[in-house]
Amino acid sequence: MTILSRSLLSLSLVGLLAMSFAKPTRVIFFGDSITQAGVSPGGYIDRLKKMMPADQFELIGAGIGGNKIYDLYLRMEDDVLAKQPDVVVVWVGVNDVWHKSSFGTGTDPDKFVKFYEAVIKKLKAANARVILCTPATIGEKTDFSNQQDGDLNQYSQLIRDLAKRQNLPLVDLRKAFLDYNLKNNPDNKEKGVLTSDRVHLNEAGNQFVAEQMQKALMESGK
Repeated sequence: MTILSRSLLSLSLVGLLAMSFAKPTRVIFFGDSITQAGVSPGGYIDRLKKMMPADQFELIGAGIGGNKIYDLYLRMEDDVLAKQPDVVVVWVGVNDVWHKSSFGTGTDPDKFVKFYEAVIKKLKAANARVILCTPATIGEKTDFSNQQDGDLNQYSQLIRDLAKRQNLPLVDLRKAFLDYNLKNNPDNKEKGVLTSDRVHLNEAGNQFVAEQMQKALMESGK
């Protein structure tokens, strides 16, 4: 065997070894009870695992019920950064809005942005790619008569602006849910189209969110 042949063989073996040891992209979904339920059978993360190539993506849920943006900030070291993610999908905001009227413990817009920026900064410092999501819905009526529509629209715009300023990909679930309901909710029902209770996802909602997330993850991998 010539020196050139041996060199080419060595390079081929190195390439094969590199491929065999290549780790799948580790994705952590960081959020509230919607994400917590997402890992259950039929949940959006569970569905995504069946939709994405298992050798290319490792999907992990890190959702806790009732969480708001500052809860995410306080637990991100243990629940996210310690797991060394390649990609973090942040989906939060419903409780920051919802808890204003239900418990009086929501998050004011200025504090929401500051905590969100702090979350993004820490994730970027850990070399994680960050994908932002807008809060989807608290009521599925399409005529903007749901009680929290105004606040949800405001907080969704804050997240859109953050994504633009930080040059981050955005899954605009707020817009996607409204567009879907405009086509599929002719009776203007407040629940039962994509949600079971105005907020949490039903079967159709989990599939819909999984599809939106799949698009974003495939784009992030390019």
